[in-house]
Amino acid sequence: MANTNFSFFKTSMPKTRKADFYLGCCDSSVFIDFNKTVDNLIYLCRISFDGYGCCNIKGVNYLSSTLSSQFLAEISKPEIDQDTMAMVVKELIGLNKKEIWADALQTYQLG
Repeated sequence: MANTNFSFFKTSMPKTRKADFYLGCCDSSVFIDFNKTVDNLIYLCRISFDGYGCCNIKGVNYLSSTLSSQFLAEISKPEIDQDTMAMVVKELIGLNKKEIWADALQTYQLG
């Protein structure tokens, strides 16, 4: 079975790396940046992987309103529910798979 223990955590980034929300995972080897629309839809703006670099996402593929709400609920909690966040993040990565390095996704089992 694929890795389901990504150990997601909320983090921050320098002002030069702008986004609305930031998550780290995989022992601080992967950082994922998210933005929110005025309609509270969540989308991926960038993902960086140790050993691969940073992928800036060119297209905008939004999570559904239901999944966006789940993401916003989780990100506001003191402790993130790992299973819920893994499901939401994997869905968002799937929506943007053509923009993200397949070998990095495979290495970190996020694809």
